[in-house]
Amino acid sequence: MTNLDLYAKAEHLLGIEEATEALYDLYRSELDSYKIKTLLDIGCGRGGFMKRMISDGVKCKGIDLSSVMVEECKSSSLDAQHIDISQAEGSYDAAVAIFDVLNFLNHDELIEFLEAVSLRLNDDGIFIADINTLYGFSDVAEGTMSAENEKEFLVVDAEFANDELHTKFTLFLKENEEKSGDKYIKHQDTIVQYFHKIKTFQNLNGLKLIDKQTFSLYDTKDKTLLIFKKR
Repeated sequence: MTNLDLYAKAEHLLGIEEATEALYDLYRSELDSYKIKTLLDIGCGRGGFMKRMISDGVKCKGIDLSSVMVEECKSSSLDAQHIDISQAEGSYDAAVAIFDVLNFLNHDELIEFLEAVSLRLNDDGIFIADINTLYGFSDVAEGTMSAENEKEFLVVDAEFANDELHTKFTLFLKENEEKSGDKYIKHQDTIVQYFHKIKTFQNLNGLKLIDKQTFSLYDTKDKTLLIFKKR
């Protein structure tokens, strides 16, 4: 199980449903102004945002690095692939990367990612993404939490230092009770996220930053929404 697949298995225990829905509302509202017909959802997860946009008449394609997420999309008859943005094909009126996708990339990976995004956009295409602010990392994301139900127990321990958030996920999953009684299987991995300054997104080759909005998802000014247009 990769670290992103582990995150996918544990996501429902994190209590982020309300925050995710709020982000979907924000993205949908921003995209309304651009009258798009096609959309590429990068890091599409289980496809919740694609479902919303499809209901608005937008043709959607999703990609994600978690095979678990992609399989769930396919089970809902959504067009999704387990590929990297560099492997994506086609061109789109808009692309989105929702809920910290850019923060999972270090600086060099981020620049390559943004260039690859620009190649997938039609002329004057729009790309929207959100990133954590410094406050969002140091005062909101850092810390320890746990959650459990009858079959699962999750511990999350996050530490922010040197502009990096290291989050260790420890997930215990109960095996088939008829075969193993109360035996649990332990899965553990660490996900690293990176803080990016706004200046990182200025003077890009393929994308022009046309708007940025700091907003509150969990706490005061913990997120920044970035809107780009293809150069």
